[in-house]
Amino acid sequence: MSGSDPGLYGPDSVTWNCHGDPMMWIAGVRALYLQALHPRAVRGVMANSDFRQDAWGRLLRTADFVGTVTYGTAEAAERAGARVRRIHRSLTAADPATGETFRIDDPELLLWVHCGQIDSFLHVLRRSGVPLSDEQADRYVAENRTSARLVGLDPATVPGSTAELAAYFETVRPQLAAGADTRVVDAFLRRPPVPWPLRPVRALMWRPVAALAYGSLPAEAHHLYGRPAPAPRSVTRRLRLTGLVLRLIPARLRWQLPPGHILRAMARMGPGSRPSPYTVRRGTAILVGPGRAQHDNGGGSTTWRSWRKPD
Repeated sequence: MSGSDPGLYGPDSVTWNCHGDPMMWIAGVRALYLQALHPRAVRGVMANSDFRQDAWGRLLRTADFVGTVTYGTAEAAERAGARVRRIHRSLTAADPATGETFRIDDPELLLWVHCGQIDSFLHVLRRSGVPLSDEQADRYVAENRTSARLVGLDPATVPGSTAELAAYFETVRPQLAAGADTRVVDAFLRRPPVPWPLRPVRALMWRPVAALAYGSLPAEAHHLYGRPAPAPRSVTRRLRLTGLVLRLIPARLRWQLPPGHILRAMARMGPGSRPSPYTVRRGTAILVGPGRAQHDNGGGSTTWRSWRKPD
């Protein structure tokens, strides 16, 4: 029914039309690599979850949250946000450098996780060939202040354009490091434990995904991880090829995961709500926040372009 609840974004939004792309899974892994570079944020994960035993579950739960917030009804999205806030309110961890106890719902940590996720989603989607204009990229960042609100942030404090996102990363850069917890995440993502019969599958399918997600990180992130950065143009070619191949898989098959969010949204809203970045490409871009996006077709990181390795 076309008059049904469109949720918090709706079919006319950039977010609705882009979050159904299969490259979101690679973007999600990139976000994990990126988020692990904040010592407090990664300590909070290690201290309050069985990351090494249930990393797949964690990734799927994150995908389920994104799917619910993007394609669910307004009530379902608000309920998902309330659940996340309730869980975070009860959790603390100890700073790995000072031993100071901090809350997991510290706004600074929530903002880092949000920005790392949005940067990764936007970067991988555009670099793999999703045809977003600069204005639409800005609109995407602004729209996702909604998801920031759901996890407990004041939207007014959250970047609303790619320029503001770049400024945020420049501000937070001195706090980032690759400590012991980061090394654990890195080791896991490079070689996750699986039953021995599945090890060939890990080598064939997972390692290329993790390598591509890692390769798409900004140069300074490679420097912190201590591994050479692959050639940007090579990474861009692989992202575009991977996107091309994955997009050949029938959408209705791909959209079974996370469990049916898009298919249920289309059943609720009608066939005109089918997500497609080409739909938003045809629409008029609306700048919700100030600033202009900058897209580097050569594959360099847009938002983190100002990062430089220390002399």
